[in-house]
Amino acid sequence: MDAGQRKIIHIDMDAFYASVEQLDHPELRGKPVAVGGAAERGVVAAASYEARKFGVRSAMPSKTALRKCPSLIFVKPRFDRYKEISDQVRNIFFEYTDLVEPLSLDEAYLDVTYARRGLPSATLIAKEIRERIFAETKLTASAGVSYNKFLAKVASDVNKPNGMFVVTPSKAQAFIDELEVKKFFGVGKVTAERLNKMGIWFGRDLKRIDKNELVRLFGKAGSYFYDICRGIDDRPVEPWRERKSVGAEETFATDLVYFNDLKTELLAVADILWRRIEKSEVKAKTLTLKFKYADFEQHTRSITISEFFDHKSRVEEEALKLMTKEGGFQKGVRLLGLTVSNFRAEEAEKKVVAKPVQLVIDF
Repeated sequence: MDAGQRKIIHIDMDAFYASVEQLDHPELRGKPVAVGGAAERGVVAAASYEARKFGVRSAMPSKTALRKCPSLIFVKPRFDRYKEISDQVRNIFFEYTDLVEPLSLDEAYLDVTYARRGLPSATLIAKEIRERIFAETKLTASAGVSYNKFLAKVASDVNKPNGMFVVTPSKAQAFIDELEVKKFFGVGKVTAERLNKMGIWFGRDLKRIDKNELVRLFGKAGSYFYDICRGIDDRPVEPWRERKSVGAEETFATDLVYFNDLKTELLAVADILWRRIEKSEVKAKTLTLKFKYADFEQHTRSITISEFFDHKSRVEEEALKLMTKEGGFQKGVRLLGLTVSNFRAEEAEKKVVAKPVQLVIDF
């Protein structure tokens, strides 16, 4: 193992939102639970493992989920509660390393190459972290351990739930060769289907394709595919992730056709967006309108102004202009969303962290 090789852990809480609900409401334990809305246009935000046995998944329309599992119990999300536990889990991470990169409330990367605590291996660190999460929250987490982010992320899914998997440098290529491309982090359903049509089903198949050919077929992603099927991923764990956008959206119970109805809903979304802008304390120049038709066809329209959006009335004004652009909408609308981006560039506060003495940490 190279002296400079990193030790990366990916921690992923198991069915986090649903597990929190089952923790706080004992009557839900052992039952199929979905966090989200049960309305006609509702969407599943998270599903318990009992619900997943029926094929219920996150982002699935509630109507579909109920058809798959008629006994499914819907509960409304409580994001303040989820964040409370997420912060508790994150505090555990920081006892081991400063290099923590949260991906969401329920998962994060940790670089333990320079660990604060004197454990002899990254694997033992991951084991102890999982034990502490359970002891302090009564919730389970799965972990992947390897020398880069791609392999750690994929490994954390291998023994879910409440499991751990380690991909050592010597076993990495054999692991990737037998890994289905649909399980590659960064390969979505459409791309996986496209690769399958090309006869590419596993990592070993992807490795046979020339880099130039992959770039021709998939653009910038082609270079990424070429590297990861060879176990190459040099991305560092980034503890300070800059926020790129702030948004809000609404899915409607019935498709909207009339202008006044659309205007009312758009202004309601703009109100939610403005409250989030104030809470985030950002200054943005670009506003993007997202709309989805009844047949799920989706489009966006954007505008960039010379100054910043400094008042809700300006957001409302530009949002209405975007809505009426090109004659408005051509079909019934099921979703409207607004996002601001292109934030004011400010010098980030630099935090100087003393470099600790490097420990010998083996896998």
